[in-house]
Amino acid sequence: MTNNKRFPEGFLWGGAIAANQVEGAYLEDGKGLTNVDLLPTGEKRRGIMEGHITDLKPNPEDFYPSHEAIDFYHNYKEDIALFAEMGFKSFRLSISWARIFPNGDDAAPNEAGLQFYDDLFDELRKHNIEPVVTIAHFDVPVSLIERYNSWESRKLVDLFEKYSITIFERYKDKVKYWMTFNEINMLLHLPFMGAGIVLKEGANRDQVLYQAAHHQLVASAKAVKACHEIIPDAQIGCMLAAGMFYPYTSNPDDVFKAMEKDRESFFFIDVQSRGEYPGYAKRFFKDHNLNIKMEPEDEQILKDNTVDYIGFSYYSSRTTSTDPEVLKNATSGNVFGSVSNPYVSKSEWGWTIDPKGFRITANQLYDRYQKPLFVVENGLGAKDEINADGTITDDYRIDYLKKHLNEMGEAIEDGVDIIGYTSWGPIDIVSASTGEMKKRYGYIYVDRDNEGNGTLSRKKKKSFDWYKNVIATNGEEL
Repeated sequence: MTNNKRFPEGFLWGGAIAANQVEGAYLEDGKGLTNVDLLPTGEKRRGIMEGHITDLKPNPEDFYPSHEAIDFYHNYKEDIALFAEMGFKSFRLSISWARIFPNGDDAAPNEAGLQFYDDLFDELRKHNIEPVVTIAHFDVPVSLIERYNSWESRKLVDLFEKYSITIFERYKDKVKYWMTFNEINMLLHLPFMGAGIVLKEGANRDQVLYQAAHHQLVASAKAVKACHEIIPDAQIGCMLAAGMFYPYTSNPDDVFKAMEKDRESFFFIDVQSRGEYPGYAKRFFKDHNLNIKMEPEDEQILKDNTVDYIGFSYYSSRTTSTDPEVLKNATSGNVFGSVSNPYVSKSEWGWTIDPKGFRITANQLYDRYQKPLFVVENGLGAKDEINADGTITDDYRIDYLKKHLNEMGEAIEDGVDIIGYTSWGPIDIVSASTGEMKKRYGYIYVDRDNEGNGTLSRKKKKSFDWYKNVIATNGEEL
């Protein structure tokens, strides 16, 4: 497929990972325990992700895939060399808060943790790969959960600001693209995984979550302020788990419900990008008797420190309805849930495959915010089989990405300002939603199974050379 709509000069092609899904070495070199280190595989996982957890330490009977993951901590040079071979212009990664401040509120940072990321950024720079760094990709030090129930407490605002300032000062000459919180809207759907929130029995869920959201939004604004002061030539953005909701029918009630579902996510970016709470959020608080505690200075902090760009993930669109009969066919394959859409297909894990929805979502975000967009996650989780000759033919992944990249090119033609594309995960990693390794996204296969068995050796898939050519032609050849 040839795409004559050439992507902009300097477009940041690359890939994206998260510390907790690749690094492993979960307590090595002084790192503290995090919420994600407490997510086991199996039936318990979803309930814990949703905030139903009583014991904040690993259970010896359970398997925790993040503890070793793909051991990127010890293999990053080999992996980055493979990314460089593909021609990556950028690489999105996250810093683990607990590697820098093991308890979250330590007096001084952990030098070994700081040095690890120094070495990692140096390796990227050696290969002319631009780091794109997420400050918090779901990681919260467990000690902050034990003492404060994480972001429910205002105390985390100052602690996060200290952490942000520490890494800005340390890496100011090495990192020019930053994001504050990964998929910040995940807080409302998977509170423990997304933000370390434990939902205590009898607690008002909305009150707890929107109070935590306010604290994250203020912390994000303070990080933006610090970044602009410490690294004046840096760009710092927010990050949304995106994918618009379609109304199931043209019934105005369905259309209105789809708008409300979109707004659940837009709420966070409205505040981060526009600098104030939207009217619909204020009405929601009023209608649900929520009393969000805010400090007198918060309004001005939010207003004065908006983001430079909008980062977002896109995997699938969603569909919603007000008809109880239609709702019976809803799927929970994706975290957000969706009524089955008869016009699109699904992945093996029940995620809608909707390339046109990618174009629609990009246009929707740009129309709404008029700020540059950065596609920082997009990809297909699938089972890969190794052929008798040792090759891995993942044509289904190439097809998925080809169609999505074509629609991204169309969005750029529509006038949408997109500065880069980092597909999710360029190397096989632990799935955030299921904890599985068999749900693979990468151009690079990692020899590891769901139980943690395997050599961790790396092997190129067919998609490796395909993506290498996409980058080499700046998206002209898909």
